[in-house]
Amino acid sequence: MFDWIVGMVEQTGYLGVALLMFAENLFPPIPSELILPLAGFTAARGDLGLPMIIVSGTVGAVLGALFWYGIGRWVGSRRLKQWAARHGRWLTIAPEEVDEAAAHFREHGGRAVLIGRMIPAVRTLISIPAGVSNMALVPFLLYTTVGTAIWTTFLASAGYLLEDRYQQVSGWLNPVSNIVAAGIALWYIYRVATFGRRSARQPAE
Repeated sequence: MFDWIVGMVEQTGYLGVALLMFAENLFPPIPSELILPLAGFTAARGDLGLPMIIVSGTVGAVLGALFWYGIGRWVGSRRLKQWAARHGRWLTIAPEEVDEAAAHFREHGGRAVLIGRMIPAVRTLISIPAGVSNMALVPFLLYTTVGTAIWTTFLASAGYLLEDRYQQVSGWLNPVSNIVAAGIALWYIYRVATFGRRSARQPAE
């Protein structure tokens, strides 16, 4: 994957950075923690400009986030409640909780999207509840763009400053990404394991 990313950036420049960041949002195992520092290193060599790397990386990532936002809008609260009625344990949510979660996200969604776009492993996932809760497109784009631009600037600038040691950025962030991913997995297991008890309490709440 490393050689493929290197070749993509070297051959296609800014377009390649945008396409890689778009793909990273559709397929999270493609790591932005490697794409952007590598692009920043390329800028440090004088082959590309750092500001345009930041712009192209941000545009590609926002387009990828829009894809998942669209999936969330397509699913919607009604369809999600139908799925929850059939497969609630594996979705870890009861039909009664869907409206509560959507209302909570509508109240705090902007902050959640902004912060979520700067957290590894959460960056892609945060777009789906935004869509499901029918978060308005303009605020979603605003918060997504700001959060993504901050994340992109940090990684690309780190690669630019570290130059040929840009891979250290991935080395620093990979443990963080693994911890967050493990936390999400444990949270999911806990939700599945306690689903029956939560559903039994729901009518009384």
